[in-house]
Order: sequence, then C-alpha cells, then structure tokens
Amino acid sequence: MIQLENVSKYYATPGGRHYVLKDVSFTVPDHAQLGVLGPNGAGKSTLMRLFSGVDVPNKGRIIRTGSISWPMGLASSMQNALTGKENARFACQIQGISHKQVGEVVEGIRDFAEIGKYFDMPVRTYSSGMRARLNFAIAMAFDFNCYIIDELTAVGDQNFKNKSRATFEKKRQNASFIKVSHSLEELRAECNMGLVLNKGSATIYDSFAEAEEVYLQNIK
Repeated sequence: MIQLENVSKYYATPGGRHYVLKDVSFTVPDHAQLGVLGPNGAGKSTLMRLFSGVDVPNKGRIIRTGSISWPMGLASSMQNALTGKENARFACQIQGISHKQVGEVVEGIRDFAEIGKYFDMPVRTYSSGMRARLNFAIAMAFDFNCYIIDELTAVGDQNFKNKSRATFEKKRQNASFIKVSHSLEELRAECNMGLVLNKGSATIYDSFAEAEEVYLQNIK
C-alpha cells in the first residue's frame, strides 16, 4: 500500500512555484495494477519517484507498506561513475543479499541485461537504452511487493522486449505495479485501476477505463 496525505510537490521557477501535486490525498491499495495518465509535463515521472521514495514531497507525507522498487525505466537512479557490475553489487547490498549469493545474482544480471563488455564499464558511457536494460535487469533480480515502471517496455530489440515482458508477467502474479506508458493499449491490457494527473491534481479511479475517459476529456 502507498498512501499520500495532503502531499504537495513543487519546483521553483522564475514565475513562481510550479506545482506537480497540490494538497493531494489518495491510497494505492495492495495488489493494484495501476496505470498513470497525464499530459507531457504533468509530473508522471516525479510522481513515480515520490512513490518509490527516491524523491520527497515539499509538504505532506507518504506512507508505504511492503517493499517497493525504484523507478524502472530510462531515468534510472544508477551511479554514473560505477560500472554496471558495481551498480549490480551495490543493489545486492541494499537488498540484503548474502555475500555467498552476490556473485550468482550479479552474473544473472549480466546475462539478462545483454550489454556485453559495457557491464564492466562506467554507466556514464552507456546509451539510454543500455541504462534501461541494466536498470530492468537489476530490478528483476529481486522480489518486490510493488514495482514502479516508468516507460520501460519500449526499450531494446524485439527479443529483449519479449524476454522482459515474460519475466515481468511472472513477477506481477505475486506483486502489484504502478506504471507510466505512452501506450494506452498497453495500459488497457495490463491495468485494473487508473490515476490521472492534471494541473497539480491527482485522482485515482477503480477502473482504468474510467481514468482513461477522464484523461481523454482533459486533453481535448
């Protein structure tokens, strides 16, 4: 469960505060398969960082129960100065993997990411696609109660996409997820709930179809 209580998130601009969220309250229940909708610039990626704890609100509080992944997608939080392997080992330490198991987990991440020699090179040398592959491979190495997905499945060739989807399908059988995607078709197929961001507001709906209808009305 993720619960927002009177949460505001804003950024300072020359014209004053720009609110991504303004005094919003809602609850994402356990086992939700939530699709997040909003126009470009509405703050979808910021919301995903708030959900995961990577970012913090300016006001209000966010209550989380269970384990929650970091945002998986192009805008990952990996350390640029570290190699892919070092990032993978660091993730193992954060997730409490025993010293005896780290080597096996890291090699599994190497194999899944399919980035070849770049796994042993600094992340700053990666393309955005390679970063996303590594980010996904690291996240799939661990079991979370809730996965945060920010425009992930569009990355890689068709074989990698198919492998990623198959792996995630297994994970979602026992976990919830919160997902951003520009593909409404993809969200319709996967989500049982929806959340619409619009000009600082955030409203959650018990069906994705209802959320999509509101979103489409907003962007007319």
